[in-house]
Amino acid sequence: MTTGHRITIEQGTDHVRVVREGRILAESRRPLLLHETGLPVRYYFPPEDVSTELLTPSETHTHCPFKGDASYWSLPDATDLVWAYPEPKPDVAEIKDHFCFYDTEVV
Repeated sequence: MTTGHRITIEQGTDHVRVVREGRILAESRRPLLLHETGLPVRYYFPPEDVSTELLTPSETHTHCPFKGDASYWSLPDATDLVWAYPEPKPDVAEIKDHFCFYDTEVV
């Protein structure tokens, strides 16, 4: 990793969830917490804790030099609401196939 840039991942125990227009999209008591220099902590949800049947794969893909290539999913009224790294870089292998949302609340 580049000097000054750091990513750490820890197993969380916080009860976190994502709710949109009254629907629970994700809820977990075992998220991964990803801490990245200069960014807010991000909660990565195990796939079995996400209502993936509500999400539609997006055409959007982005590249992070530290984490790899991300794929995105959308709701009809929210484009690219959630992302995941199907093949993350080795340093962040734990987040493979875990879902991350912009608006996660700690319950």
